Amino acid sequence: MNALKLARVMRDWRSRCLLTLGAVGVGMPVWALSTSVGTGGIDALRLHGAPYFLTGDKIAIGQVEIGRPSQFGLDKVAGPDLPVKVGRVFFLDQQPNPNQYVDGHAANVASVMVSQDKTLTGVAPNAVLYAAAIGPIRGRSGQPEECFASQQVALSNGGDVRAINFSFGESLSRDPRPDAVLDGNALLTQCIDWSQRLHDVLYVIAGNQGGGGIPIPTDNFNGINVAYSREVDGVFSKVDFANLGSEPDFQPRRSPAPESNVGDRRSINLVAPGSQITVINPDGNSRTVSGTSFAAPHVTATIALLQEWSDRQIRLPEVGWTLDAREPMVMKAVLLNSADKLADSGDGRLLGMTRTLLDEGNRTWLESDAYRDPARPLHAELGTGHLNAARALQQLQGGEWSGAQQVPAIGWSFDSAESPLPPDLPRTQQANLQRDYVFAEPLAGGSYLSATLAWERLVVLNDANNNGLYDLQESFTDRGINNLDLYLMRAEDEDVADSVWSSVSRVDSVEHIFTQIPATGTYKLRVVYRQQVPDELAQDYALAWWAVPASQVD
Repeated sequence: MNALKLARVMRDWRSRCLLTLGAVGVGMPVWALSTSVGTGGIDALRLHGAPYFLTGDKIAIGQVEIGRPSQFGLDKVAGPDLPVKVGRVFFLDQQPNPNQYVDGHAANVASVMVSQDKTLTGVAPNAVLYAAAIGPIRGRSGQPEECFASQQVALSNGGDVRAINFSFGESLSRDPRPDAVLDGNALLTQCIDWSQRLHDVLYVIAGNQGGGGIPIPTDNFNGINVAYSREVDGVFSKVDFANLGSEPDFQPRRSPAPESNVGDRRSINLVAPGSQITVINPDGNSRTVSGTSFAAPHVTATIALLQEWSDRQIRLPEVGWTLDAREPMVMKAVLLNSADKLADSGDGRLLGMTRTLLDEGNRTWLESDAYRDPARPLHAELGTGHLNAARALQQLQGGEWSGAQQVPAIGWSFDSAESPLPPDLPRTQQANLQRDYVFAEPLAGGSYLSATLAWERLVVLNDANNNGLYDLQESFTDRGINNLDLYLMRAEDEDVADSVWSSVSRVDSVEHIFTQIPATGTYKLRVVYRQQVPDELAQDYALAWWAVPASQVD
């Protein structure tokens, strides 16, 4: 390949990756990766030490990109002291040739997750990273290859990979569908929702929609889409103006259709640090970068820390945790529910949150339609708030509970709702199934409650050769998504019309409540299985909640 062709290929790689590059981070008094992983960022460094000692040890996570990070023993650029240790690298589903498709962007993303550098320590430095490169794809959509590589990563480590990071995407202009829109039915988007259910792996996607963005697969239902924040006075507390949000709709230069989700469904679930992050190149040197590409791996690696904790609890019979603690939906509900929205004053009424997160207009979550409208569970720019690894662990430590017992103020549940309706009834028919989670203690009036319900869309593989695997040229079918609703009610009430607050979106696979408890008393959360799709009477879901008992407030 001559120099001109190589330059064009590399330009194509970078145009499909979600990043902007800044100055090389040499001689900086404070390293931004340490800042983003520390107390001003996601507070994960606290979990590396006593009493937790969580580093992602023995937890497998994945990465799929156009290129791949370097690996010592395979690539000339990677020395023996390279701090980014990769478990295994692939080109699609094969081991790559030496030096093939080594890419700076992929290495930078990997360093956020697993760097073992003493100064630029990653979120989960001892996690085992499996990374697949797709390679340059010119003149057509690369979605089949991207799906194929994702499957390979999901099947690695004996099929036990807990989360996969996507810091790249496809533009609508490259999608082969006529008049393509973000309706969840691009091949790669369907592939992610299919793989998450089949392989029990949570996909974390760099959120990027808007004019000329790279929005596929941000229209997924089952994963987590991440926006990025920047530092203000040493704390990552404001959504960066460079984020391309899902609202308002407008006509981008590269596509005749708006690059935002069809209808009212919003794309962003969570915010994480992504501005001016110092990361590590394939050769071990550092540079400073910005973008959603570097917010997503903060979330992916945090999952490794939570999964390490879950595995410890599962191994202790006296704790009583089941394998449900590994479920992707549990991780999603825990991460979204523990996100920071408003800084607690110290009295605990705001759930111990550590920062007030601002949108691009310097407004808080309380000033958004998501706070006022039960049909909008997610803030257009902030999702449910800012990633906080320490609070996520606290949420997880609340333990596993079921609706058959009274529940504590903090906890989570993985359960299955089964519709009593026969499958031939129309989807609009209401299924009057409900499940209550009654708090064991009275909740404090004036305090806040956060609760998140998450479930998955059903996508099936059109498996032409019946081998149970996705093969190039195969496709998927969207079987639809059930509709669940979430209500906060007084314990004695039975009619949801009397609820204190609710989350009743008809288009999302997430419901989220963040509201103030009106008066001290006993409350409950109610999950209602509202509507069903054919072929899926039972619907698994995860519910996480965080409230303040009256006994803990003066």
